[in-house]
Amino acid sequence: MKARGEAIVSAEHPRQTTVLFGHDQAEHALLDAYRSGRIPHAWLVCGPQGIGKATLAYRLARFVLAHPDPAAPTVQQAASLEVDGAHPVARQIATGAHGGLLTLERSVNDKGVLRSVITVDETRETISFFGSTAAADGWRICVVDSVDELNANAANALLKILEEPPRRSILLLLSHAPGKVLPTIQSRCRKLALRPLATSDVIEAAAAATHTPMDDEALVSAAGVSEGSVGRVVSLLGGNALKLHQRTAELLQSLPHVDARELHTLGDALGGSDRTTLAAFTDSIDRWMTARLRGDITNADLRQLARLAEVWEKINRAARDVESFNLDRKPLVFSVFGLLSEAMR
Repeated sequence: MKARGEAIVSAEHPRQTTVLFGHDQAEHALLDAYRSGRIPHAWLVCGPQGIGKATLAYRLARFVLAHPDPAAPTVQQAASLEVDGAHPVARQIATGAHGGLLTLERSVNDKGVLRSVITVDETRETISFFGSTAAADGWRICVVDSVDELNANAANALLKILEEPPRRSILLLLSHAPGKVLPTIQSRCRKLALRPLATSDVIEAAAAATHTPMDDEALVSAAGVSEGSVGRVVSLLGGNALKLHQRTAELLQSLPHVDARELHTLGDALGGSDRTTLAAFTDSIDRWMTARLRGDITNADLRQLARLAEVWEKINRAARDVESFNLDRKPLVFSVFGLLSEAMR
């Protein structure tokens, strides 16, 4: 919960979220496929990060496990994939305790640091999960959040399941960058593309997820720069992330000129171990880089764009190292702006 004047620090996990905003068409596509009795065994649910892909995936899992017979009148007459939060299946999924649902996502290592990839050992859990005796309803569902974070060996391990899918199984692969997903995986999935949410939907969804009034000033400001992503709003509302995002954006606008004093201030604001502020910083860089690389390049310096693309990869590697090994953030700030300043000259 958030008291007035305080920062939002958390939001519900998508498996606990029973309300979906702005994706009616995608929801009905899944519902129609299920009640046809011929639902594809694997879906690639793609779109920008934080727009509701995981919420939709868990919504389908909840519905299928609560209504295992697609021909049942309750399914045939359903207007949506909604399941009451008090339903036993909904409660089990919310706590991660339903035996018919497996989630693959990044885990923490033995030092308590979030891994940068989903490992092959974790992915191999799908083999035992789908190979085990089915539950009474016969459905087994796996949510991979996200397939972009599978390392090479993990992707190949998942491919084995996709090649020989068990009966009455559904794999929901979430992707923020579907173009980078292995073609062999893409070819075995039905693609379901989600669009960024409208600002009004972002505000409503973020307010519900964080238990914040819809007219909260910080929430409305964050929604205005969210590009349709509820996840980005939640990230920006953590601690001083919104102010940090705005400060970073201002410094980026001044490139190729940089003020060392401002960089010191920004480095201090990143703190020592707060992942929220680090995420806000890297998100600001990603937004700025994306705008440059997707802009009108008719009269642009193509060599400069090529330099920016190369620098972007270096920045992403450096940011991953800082997060994985809990390194000091200030050197990252100076390195990022040094690289960008040079590339922009």
